[in-house]
Parts: sequence; structure tokens; C-alpha cells
Amino acid sequence: MTGKLKEVRVEMTLLQRIVQREAKVAVIGLGYVGLPLAVEKAKAGFTVIGIDRKEERVAMVNRGENYIPDILVSDLAQVVAEGKLLATQDFSVIRDVDVVTICVPTPLDKNKQPDTSYIEGVVDKSLPYVHKGQLVVLESTTYPGMTEEVILPRIESRGLKVGEDIFLAFSPERVDPGNDRYKTKNTPKVVGGVTPACTEVATALYEEVLDGTVFSASSPRVAEMTKLLENIFRSVNISLVNELALLCEKMKIDIWEVIEAAKTKPFGFMPFYPGPGLGGHCIPLDPFYLSWKAKEYGFTTRFIELAGEINDAMPYHVVERAMELLNEEGKALRGSEVMLLGMAYKRDIDDLRESPALKVARLLADRGAVLSYHDPYVSEIDEAGLPLQDVVLTPKLLAAQDLVIITTAHTNVDYKMVVDHAPLILDTRNATKGIESFKVARLGVGTQ
Repeated sequence: MTGKLKEVRVEMTLLQRIVQREAKVAVIGLGYVGLPLAVEKAKAGFTVIGIDRKEERVAMVNRGENYIPDILVSDLAQVVAEGKLLATQDFSVIRDVDVVTICVPTPLDKNKQPDTSYIEGVVDKSLPYVHKGQLVVLESTTYPGMTEEVILPRIESRGLKVGEDIFLAFSPERVDPGNDRYKTKNTPKVVGGVTPACTEVATALYEEVLDGTVFSASSPRVAEMTKLLENIFRSVNISLVNELALLCEKMKIDIWEVIEAAKTKPFGFMPFYPGPGLGGHCIPLDPFYLSWKAKEYGFTTRFIELAGEINDAMPYHVVERAMELLNEEGKALRGSEVMLLGMAYKRDIDDLRESPALKVARLLADRGAVLSYHDPYVSEIDEAGLPLQDVVLTPKLLAAQDLVIITTAHTNVDYKMVVDHAPLILDTRNATKGIESFKVARLGVGTQ
């Protein structure tokens, strides 16, 4: 049998197992990306093994206990009870699966350089068990070239030819925690394989699992750049509206009204909103993967870096504004009782990753403020050296504060009660819209 025929035979056998939903799938990393994906693959009929380094996560999954808000508890419990999903810390299970999906974090280090150690670590742990006739897909956000420059040579060091013996692709995660409309199941997917055969096999897998359209990119680099473009688009536009918010404060213009007015244009405009900074695992971090990689080509990504500077400065502006408001009342920030409303990085979720509220809290604490917080989704925090517990929001407690800062606009907080009883409020999210009070100062709105 010629090499080309062997390649086709391997590909067709794997495709057949995928289309017939007989393939066994390993998902490495059971966090916000990995666990929803594992559940959807199990619901589609695949036998799924989740691999995670955290013993607690593994135990919870095997008990059918959910820890990711975007997953229905009943869905997780059902696929576990049916034996379609189990979890382990043991990488040796990879020898028995047909598909390996990598969904691990890709943070930045303290110098905002990419930290790909999680990806490289799980790939190295998997290498002894990867085998012919397998599909490997990276979902973790990274720089263009990671799949082919780092993962490809590691796999081929095992004597396996990618595109013939084994198939490798990149398919960026598109998770939006708290989004009621788009979940893993119905969000369109982009897939870029190292070879056309790799793309074909990976596309077939996602088409069997998801309802969303699967777009086949010409290479992993295109798919990797696609994910970065999506997040850079948001980062740059948020930085633009943040800068305009600062200008509007000086010009005594209401940025929120400006945005509402601009939204009436039915074409050529998309609304973005100011806030105390950027949060989540993607937008504050991912653009710097590209700016780092660009330097390899002697190129400076000025928009990306400027956007990062503006967004990174917003927590500092919030604290400066807080100091100004207290000074107007004849009070210093040091020793003042300051309550933050909302610690999660966005409304109606419990996700603290890169939350700007944590940065604001740290800056306030460093300047001597006496801090407390209320967040209906976060019972306690121990981030950035700030061990705090959620307090019950009462009129008496609000009245005892020197300043309340709304850092996350959760929808199940009674902002009318906050305005009625707090002596001074800094609203960074426009949560008090429609509640008129001289006690409220809003980000992006100048004092008349």
C-alpha cells in the first residue's frame, strides 16, 4: 500500500468513527471552555474523558456537580450518569482516545509576555500516549504560529507525520460567560488544520457536536489570528470609548447619552461602553499575544499597545475620581468607608478573572480606604492580598459608607435603594440611569 493510500485510510477510519459518533474524546482542561465543550460532546453521543490537574474539579465532575454557570446542572448530571463523561488527572487515558482537545489557560507574565507553559506542559504530558489515527485540536487562545511552531514538531518527534498518521488543528474558543443567547452549542466555529486532511477531520468533529456553522480556515495561523482579531476589535473600541468618557467628563457632556444617540444610526456604528477597566480572560490579555509576536517581524502594533495603556489606566482614574468626590465632602480617602458594588468582571456572573473591580479595590486599599463589597454572585474574595467577604446590602450599611462605587452592574441589585441611602455614589457602569440624585457621579459625565 502506497503512503498516500495509507494516509487516506487513516483519515477515513477516523472520519468514520467521528461521523458514527463512536470516537472517544479527551478534553484537557475543565474550566470555562473545556467543561462546556466536554458536556456538549458527551450530549452528542461521544464518550468523553476530561483531564484536569485540579483534584477537586475531577471529583466534582465525577459526582455530576457543576461549577461553571453556563452549564445546565441537569445536562452535566445526565451525561455523567449515562457514563458518557468522566474526569481524571491521568494523562495515560490519551492512549485510548481518538480525539484530544486542549483547553488550558494562556495568561501573560508580569511583563505582559505570553505564558504558553500550560499548553506546552499538557502537550508534553500527552506525548507518550499520542498515536496514529488521532486528532489533536488546540482551543486555547495563542499567537499566530503556536500550533505549527510548538505543537507540530513535538508530535512529529514521536515519529508521527501530521496530516498522514495524525491530524492537528487549531479551533479558537468563543466563550462569552453569561450570554443567554450564544452558548458553546450554537456559536459558530472556526477550524484551521495543518493540512487539508487535518481541517477536514476537525471540521467533521465540530459539525457532529455543534449547531453553529463551522468555517474552515486555510491554516492554523489564520484561525489563530481570527481569535486575536475578534478580541483586539473589542479592546480597541472599548479603549476609544473610555478615552471619550474621560474627555466628556472635562467637557461636561454625558457619554452615555452620546452613545444612546449614536445607536440610533442603523449602519456604520456599533455601541461600546466605558467602565472601570477590562476584565475576563480574553480581552485584557489576548491582544498582547499578537503585539509580542509582531516584534519577531520588526513590527510595532501601536493600536493594540495604546488601547492597552488606556484600558489599564481606567482603574486609576476611578480611584482618582473617588478621591476628588471625597475631597469635595471634606474627607480624605485614607480612613474612609468605601463599598464596592460588584466584584465579578461583568454583570450577572461569578467570574473574577482580571476583574477591574479587584484592581480598583487594591488601589483603594493601598491608599488607606476601609473596604467592603457586595456581589450577589461572589461570596468571598482572596485576590491581590485582599481577603474580603460579601456583605448584605441594607439601608443602614449603605448610610454608614462614605462612598459607594458601582464597579459591576449586576441586574439583581436594588440601585434605587442604593441611591436613596448611600451618601455619595460613583457609578462607573451607568447602573443608576434614570435615578436622578445630586449624590451620584457617573463615569464619563462631567459635573454641571
